[in-house]
Amino acid sequence: MAGYSTSTRVVELSWKPDKESKIPAYRQIIDYMSTKISKGDWTIGSVLPSQRAMARIFGVNRSTVVMALQELESFGIIKGEVGKGTQVISNTWSLLMSASTPDWSQYLRSGLFKENIPTIRMINKMEFEEGILRLGTGELSPRLYPDQMMEKVFSRLPHAISSLNYVEPLGLLELREVICEKLKQKGIHCKPTNVLITSGSLQALQLISVSMLHQGSSIFTEAPSYIKSLQVFQSAGMRLLGVPMDREGIQYWKIASERTGREEALLYTIPTFHNPTGYVMSPRRRKELFNFCTDTRLPIIEDDAYGDLWIDEAPPLPLKSMDKNGMILYVGTISKSLFPGLRVGWMVGSESVVDRLGDVKMQMDYGASSVSQWILKEILSSDVYDRYMNTTRSALKKRRDTMLTALETYFRELADWETPKGGFYIWLTLRNHISVDKLFRQALQEKILLNPGSIYDFKRSNTLRLSYAYVDEDKMMVSVGRLAAIVATCSIE
Repeated sequence: MAGYSTSTRVVELSWKPDKESKIPAYRQIIDYMSTKISKGDWTIGSVLPSQRAMARIFGVNRSTVVMALQELESFGIIKGEVGKGTQVISNTWSLLMSASTPDWSQYLRSGLFKENIPTIRMINKMEFEEGILRLGTGELSPRLYPDQMMEKVFSRLPHAISSLNYVEPLGLLELREVICEKLKQKGIHCKPTNVLITSGSLQALQLISVSMLHQGSSIFTEAPSYIKSLQVFQSAGMRLLGVPMDREGIQYWKIASERTGREEALLYTIPTFHNPTGYVMSPRRRKELFNFCTDTRLPIIEDDAYGDLWIDEAPPLPLKSMDKNGMILYVGTISKSLFPGLRVGWMVGSESVVDRLGDVKMQMDYGASSVSQWILKEILSSDVYDRYMNTTRSALKKRRDTMLTALETYFRELADWETPKGGFYIWLTLRNHISVDKLFRQALQEKILLNPGSIYDFKRSNTLRLSYAYVDEDKMMVSVGRLAAIVATCSIE
């Protein structure tokens, strides 16, 4: 028998025994688990949920689960051990059960791309469960879908689209031309040859990670930061280093103490409606940061996903507006301001960088969806997008104010927060030092899905990222009240 894997991944269960079947429930559970293991769906080292959790999911008595697990353990397929839970193990019997099945766990562990932490995997799964209140989701509510606008756009598409064949490596020329015109409003002057269309802004980051830096390079970013919740740069063997921030933005002067020698490095920043804090970098800090990075030859990735989502007043111009030498890679997307289903983003940079990343993108997927690009081109070519944004900003203002009222009602003694001027998020700092991971689990039992600050920060966190964009106003007060009750019952660490 081989030793245990170091993997601690808990398997996900989405099956129930057939109560109408003549086959006993415990035998159905044995067959189900054996099949999962023999097919390689549950790899060596995978951990089963607790007996109590399995009984609840399967809808059976705990004794039924215990009976099934005891038989599986007698076969040598699984083994329970105090402190480790019940794990799938490798042994002769299971190999004979399906001799042709490879040990997929070995292959999975060998892959370069790191898996998400369990909390993020759970968030990604539970966002699609029925009846879940999504208090941290970073997207607009389906109720804000502009059906009338899209009906008009779709009616014009048959006449607007000239072809649905592959588009050129940098993306649909007509869309890149429109994006260049739109970016002039933000002080960014570029040509279509400076623009690469991507399948969402995340793909731009992935292209950068595999094309421009080598293992051991440093990526500086705000602490906390959205990029901390991803594994894009870490999977490419790069060091992700958090730099403290205040209400004016990243404290750039603290970067110098982190740099060792002249190693390759980049700065990733979200200066406008920062994710997750919602802060807006001041014009003074933007100028100082730009000068610092210019003097120290530190290139910048500027993520402007939320730039159009201002509520009270238009934000300062992007850092890219100051860039005359191509030291900033500017990343944008339609996923936040319109809807993520189009999967269209863009990156603006020097022609050499854009051309290189365009070549790599063609090797990955041979171009983003041409249908989505034509749709976005049609939306951005007229004033419909600007009119839509005015409506969306008004809706977000109402939702933000409703969320603030709910927080003032239920969290006045429990947490601190600030009023965001745009974007989706309120950064909630709890006053008592409770475990936000424990809070996450307890809230989930009450069908409330949270985004704990621990997935964004580089140190112990006592924070939550709340979103007023997704949960509708008629549910905000009740859901925030329920959350406050859960927070109050969490033990102080």
